[in-house]
Amino acid sequence: MKSRTHKQDSLVIVYDAERLEQPGPECFDPAWWRERGALIGEAQGRGSAFFLETDFGPAVLRQYLRGGQAARVSRDRYLFTGFERSRPLAEFRVLARLAEDGLPVPWPLAALCRRDGPFYTGWLLTRRIAEALPLADRIDDRHDDSDLWLTVGATIRLFHEYGLVHADLNARNILVGAADDIHLIDLDRARLRAGDTRAFQANLRRLRRSLEKLWPAPLSDRLEACWTALRRGYEQGPLR
Repeated sequence: MKSRTHKQDSLVIVYDAERLEQPGPECFDPAWWRERGALIGEAQGRGSAFFLETDFGPAVLRQYLRGGQAARVSRDRYLFTGFERSRPLAEFRVLARLAEDGLPVPWPLAALCRRDGPFYTGWLLTRRIAEALPLADRIDDRHDDSDLWLTVGATIRLFHEYGLVHADLNARNILVGAADDIHLIDLDRARLRAGDTRAFQANLRRLRRSLEKLWPAPLSDRLEACWTALRRGYEQGPLR
């Protein structure tokens, strides 16, 4: 990756110069892509995600949005403490490091931080992982696939061995590909803390809680079997 930084008035854009030319601020505007017929879908969550077909390949454009109580104060503005400390630039840097080291994350293409007085707004552009669905969407039809859950556990262990602490590890931030390959997404506020066993176990507990909320009630007895498979994959670790 050749990371480049472009400063323009009150905004900063970082991007991978090997994969796209210097993007302008319009590249972080869903309406701009829609006018060109390149916006093919969107998903809602704590941050809005827009699916794009671009000249540089399939991509996902995500806006940084607040959730919970903080959203009542401001939905999309964060306190500005420096461009490099902003969420979009920080996530871009973490993704770039992980992707270059071969971990299964979306490849970061560009990020934008726009300052507005004491606040900022942000966007992130990444490569879209082909034919992938959130683990949450695979529960109904693949709830008893122990191999899938073994792979999920082994992949999480891979990230933990690297030292990554995911800030919101849940069943919607784990993507399952067509070949049951696993990727982690939404690394906003992720931290690198090698050997932080307590944080890693907290990751797993958070994932377990999200699965309990999503699991179909008639199939709840299968949750323990799938979770046992996930923990077994985690304990065995990634394939070498």
